[in-house]
Amino acid sequence: MTTRSLHTAAGSTTRSAAQTAVAAFAAILLGSFLLYGVGFAQPQQIHDAAHDARHSFAFPCH
Repeated sequence: MTTRSLHTAAGSTTRSAAQTAVAAFAAILLGSFLLYGVGFAQPQQIHDAAHDARHSFAFPCH
């Protein structure tokens, strides 16, 4: 198993490759929900905000 050590001003932490993969997957899942899932929300303001965000990142949505 591969581990990484991160030394910061707050201290030292060790993170395995599996933990890094889980964190990356969670970030991708949350980002996908924010960009696509919220776009189908019923309140118009939430939909419009997600719609504008998709366009600002050049993602097609219609």
